[in-house]
Amino acid sequence: MTNAETFSSVVQRQLDAYNQHDAHAFSACFSETVQAWRHPLDAPFLKGRAELHDYYAHERFCHAGLRAHVRHRIELGNRVIDHEHVVGLGAPREVVAIYEQGDDGLIGRVWFFAPG
Repeated sequence: MTNAETFSSVVQRQLDAYNQHDAHAFSACFSETVQAWRHPLDAPFLKGRAELHDYYAHERFCHAGLRAHVRHRIELGNRVIDHEHVVGLGAPREVVAIYEQGDDGLIGRVWFFAPG
């Protein structure tokens, strides 16, 4: 993250890279020690930038129609909360993602919530 870049713009940059299926640009928005959770799991399903990169490169970006569109974004201190509409993984789905800024200004932790 540059001095002029806000955390919200880092989150937007990762969303843009996600929609372009650019695993390198996507993972560059995350801290080396990033952790990602899927609610309601107690443990992270991804730990570290390398694991995140490999997962998205091989499990998500292989789906040509995959796209996420932000329906609503909330900026709250060191967190950005996105309500996203995701297509390209079967039926369209709604997801809430909470991105938390790490010490390096990048995404340090992320939580994903889907309708129960």
